[in-house]
Amino acid sequence: MSTGDTAGGPAYDLITMGRIGVDLYPLKTGVPLAEADTFGKFLGGSPANVAVAAARLGRRAALISRTGADPFGAYLRAELRGFGVDDRWVGEVARYPTPLTFCEVFPPDRFPLYFYRLPKAPDLEIEPDGIDREAVRAARVFWMTGTGLSAEPSRAATLAALEARSRSGTTVFDLDWRPMLWEEGPPRPWYERALALATVAVGNAEECAVATGESEPHAAARELLAAGVELAVVKRGPEGVLAVHRDGTVVEVPPVAVTVVNGLGAGDAFGGALCHGLLAGWDLERVLRYANAAGAIVASRLACSTAMPFPHEVEEVLGRAGAV
Repeated sequence: MSTGDTAGGPAYDLITMGRIGVDLYPLKTGVPLAEADTFGKFLGGSPANVAVAAARLGRRAALISRTGADPFGAYLRAELRGFGVDDRWVGEVARYPTPLTFCEVFPPDRFPLYFYRLPKAPDLEIEPDGIDREAVRAARVFWMTGTGLSAEPSRAATLAALEARSRSGTTVFDLDWRPMLWEEGPPRPWYERALALATVAVGNAEECAVATGESEPHAAARELLAAGVELAVVKRGPEGVLAVHRDGTVVEVPPVAVTVVNGLGAGDAFGGALCHGLLAGWDLERVLRYANAAGAIVASRLACSTAMPFPHEVEEVLGRAGAV
């Protein structure tokens, strides 16, 4: 695994850090896993998908993660490269298998997940010494997640990456609360440490409650700002999204109506598009409308990574909604 350079090119637009795994989805919707007999295999893991989403939108993206030293790990690295995501910091951990995630798909709003990350997921074995701090510091956007704080040594590595940023550029904390993946101790103190080092926080009502104790969107946004970030983005599901900036800007954007096939990848598409819009320097309302449209497109498709939209697809949806 190479360190200390950025392939001789400019700094990355986006570096994400954290989960990667194989998603296995039944190819027929509305079928419980016990009855499913055909599955699609896809790259998964929220930080990996966010990197893919940004790459699809033309951004130079890389992922920091770990897989098992097995055929599934080789598959994931090949998929990242195929999507245009730099995999130089996706190493192997021989003692743990690459994680698998199964999903039952019951549109429009029930998508139970079954994580196979035992005895431990390799992406939780990222160590502080394995972080290319120079590349992380130079990236225009750095994206990390709550799950990365759930166990050591990933927790120390994630905090080291945040500290290397020194609040330079845009540093996004995806609150990403998944209680079944949290391994060590209560989350709140670690969320508070990360919020103090981030510039943007993104999460839904439940995730905001874990981070701040507040689930009401406006109250949660105020608490996230008080914790240290400059921009709080609260995802409200069918009620759209709220964003509050430290400068007093408040934006609320309704959702884009689609026929939902699988809602699981929508948040990752939203995240990649959010990064894209922030990198472009758009005003906050335009950023949120673009991210909402990207998320809606993925919600209307079965897969996550392969469903991430290209710019012309997002622009087409915005055009139909009269929001270009």
